Amino acid sequence: MTKSCIIIGLGQIGMEYDYDHKGKTAIYTHAHAIDEHPEFKLVGAVDKSSNQRRRFEKRYDLPSFDDPELALQRLEPDLVVIATPTDLHSSILTKVINAKGPKLILCEKPLAYELDEAKNMIKMIKDAGIDLFVNNFRRVDHGVLEIKKRIENGEIKSPIKANVWYSKGIINNGSHFIDLLDLWLGEVKSTSIISQGRLWNNFDPEPDFKLEFNLGSAVFRSSWEESFSHYSIELLSPSGRLFYDYGGNHIEWQTMFDDPGFKGYKILDKQKEIIKNSMDIYQWHVYDNIHKYYTDKTTTLSTGFQAIKTLEVIDLIIKQRQKK
Repeated sequence: MTKSCIIIGLGQIGMEYDYDHKGKTAIYTHAHAIDEHPEFKLVGAVDKSSNQRRRFEKRYDLPSFDDPELALQRLEPDLVVIATPTDLHSSILTKVINAKGPKLILCEKPLAYELDEAKNMIKMIKDAGIDLFVNNFRRVDHGVLEIKKRIENGEIKSPIKANVWYSKGIINNGSHFIDLLDLWLGEVKSTSIISQGRLWNNFDPEPDFKLEFNLGSAVFRSSWEESFSHYSIELLSPSGRLFYDYGGNHIEWQTMFDDPGFKGYKILDKQKEIIKNSMDIYQWHVYDNIHKYYTDKTTTLSTGFQAIKTLEVIDLIIKQRQKK
């Protein structure tokens, strides 16, 4: 049976990124993904902006509301998507819980800016008997899962060293890649600051830092979002090199061979294997994994517990940055 859904927040990830796209291509938003997935039914949305509500009604021919509580009362959804700005997550979550309706919530990342606030949100959700996923969408990308499989089966051998480029703040975007490396390399064992960096938008820190994981280490460096977006990871392994570029839209793997010019040396093969990814419809795969949850199948979606782990790492890095 299809699950009914409402979206609270009709900004970029809620509706706008792929507003002019239809069909099963370029699925970047909650609205488009729910509309296209056969196991879910979009029944309405909530936004304070009358312009955004009009755009939603024009595109999806469904009702919209300016009040979450009224929407929850009228529509009684199975799944609620919280896609508002981060500083509103907690207040919206409280309203959803008080409505005593949905048993599952999908919240945009980060769950909160402050660790204590996020922990309080998790407690509220647990006390209410509601399950939670946080939208770290790279966790369900086909290319990411292929890399995870290769690390687990030893094709990409450990110990692994990684260089990571991120921009637009450690909380806003760096969190994606801390979470991603947790999926690949296991839990973070230690953190250290390389340089303080600046504050993105006078709020979100952009330090350079190093993390030690179970299966290796990673150096994170911040770039300049105002110049260009840059999100990439280079993994060096005893068995080769992996390059995860353009935020995951391009992934390549190189093995090594005997250097023809210098006996006893090995070099990386110029022939690169392209690992297929599914980032062109990343949000559709989030809902496909939510369907797995509903049918008691394994999913790699980020849970509230995993989101807290990432925020704990970020909180520690920010505190170390302030002391440096």
